[in-house]
Amino acid sequence: MDENAIHQWLIDCFGPFQGELAWKQFSQLPESVRSQIANQDPSQLPKPDEVKALIQAFTAGGLNTPADMQSQAQEGPINVNLAKSIALGRAAADQSDTTVTAEDGDRVTRIMSEANLWLDSVCAFDPAPGHAEALTRSGWIEGSIDSWIQFASPVAQAVSNALTSVLSERLGGFPEGEISGMFAGPVPIPLPDNLKDPATLMKLLGNTSFAIQLGRAAGELSEEVRGGFDQGVALLKNPAGALIPQNIKSYASSLDLDLDEVMSYLALQEAAHARLFASVPWLMPRFEALIGKYARGVSIDLDAMEEQLREATEINPESIAGAINLSNVGIEDTPEQKEALRSLEILLAQADGWVDCVVWNAGMAHIPHLEQLREMTRRERAVGGPAEQTFESLLGLRLHPKRLREAAELWEGDTARLGFEQRDAKWSHPDLLPTLPEEQAKASVDTGNQAEPTQGETNHTDEGAANPDSVDWDAELAKLLDADKKAQGTDSPERPDSQANKGQGDTGDPDGENESADGNPDENNQ
Repeated sequence: MDENAIHQWLIDCFGPFQGELAWKQFSQLPESVRSQIANQDPSQLPKPDEVKALIQAFTAGGLNTPADMQSQAQEGPINVNLAKSIALGRAAADQSDTTVTAEDGDRVTRIMSEANLWLDSVCAFDPAPGHAEALTRSGWIEGSIDSWIQFASPVAQAVSNALTSVLSERLGGFPEGEISGMFAGPVPIPLPDNLKDPATLMKLLGNTSFAIQLGRAAGELSEEVRGGFDQGVALLKNPAGALIPQNIKSYASSLDLDLDEVMSYLALQEAAHARLFASVPWLMPRFEALIGKYARGVSIDLDAMEEQLREATEINPESIAGAINLSNVGIEDTPEQKEALRSLEILLAQADGWVDCVVWNAGMAHIPHLEQLREMTRRERAVGGPAEQTFESLLGLRLHPKRLREAAELWEGDTARLGFEQRDAKWSHPDLLPTLPEEQAKASVDTGNQAEPTQGETNHTDEGAANPDSVDWDAELAKLLDADKKAQGTDSPERPDSQANKGQGDTGDPDGENESADGNPDENNQ
């Protein structure tokens, strides 16, 4: 890569005026430094469009002037505007629809109306207030990013404090007590005097780095989500929820199923979630409390963070990304965190199991491929996609239900024995919810007595033991894969390495879903 190529790259990235200024700075560097830069592989340089997008994001994030940067360093652990700007930029760059067509809007309205009519006959809860929206990917980001930031802020604060501590106590600051430049790349950018203090700079780098990673994860997740309750909790301000037609079309195409059928199924899921959260006032506050309890308990391994910072080749948000990734620097969960995580997983399973049960009963007469769609959803919720795993690395938290099948079976049993009105009345208080078999077993060990099923429940552990022909194929496959991975000395490929031992409480379930003893889809639905 000769200097002419570097000159052109700078102009492509920063424009004619700023590019020429950057070239003059480059020309003033020592010959040895210029030669080192010129010897770089051109493919390793960021693409000009990526640089422009990052510059636009920094502008939107209020990082235009030194005064802006100093202000952002003091405002909080996450630069909210920067995170949102990067997420929206990611969505716009991936051929995202900029608007919802009239046809798609009408389809969502019609199908959501049908879904609520079907639910009226199998659910005691009234429809959520308002109307479900048809959103673009950008619309989903706008509506959900504040919730992600709320969940992530306690973790980001712990990371920011650790960064400052490691820099001052472990690394001894920088020579001469100040930093001369940042965002080092082909051309170092000098820092103004009021940002040369290491503590101030590390706060800025911390909240900027976290915002960049959070924004990227939200942007990637916007390509995967199909509704407002896909993560099992209420993220949007609209209580009636939303559907994302662009992603639903891609999903239906990948399954080779009719679009209206797939959208009807997803509309049932969305409407059922919306009814549950709108009718159970304690549910979302309890989710928020458990997530907050877990996040506030996150601790940082200063030795691991120091190692990550020593490996950083430059002082910029990209290079210190590893130091904010809990997969690299998080300490093993405390007993309090494990308890919060266990309670969260149980509540997620109970809520998703209820939705699974209600959707089955509402849709069995209307959706030909309901069982196939139901099974796909169960597996997706248990495992999660790449973007959700990125959120896990930032929050240290898995928002995936375990034992969803068991929970769905319990709700289906309640429906058969009690009817849907008495079944749904159990949501009046958390202590009335069905107890999963594993929790019954734990209660038996703790009390020294055989735990009896609560009113309206069935002990599915006994049922599974009594039925030798009932085989949980998912669990058996997971055991085989786990044994193979242990033999090879590798961790789970489905999560970041340290997450294989973290955030799972005491379940030891490598698949992310400790399913019931009866995993046969046909038997589940009888």
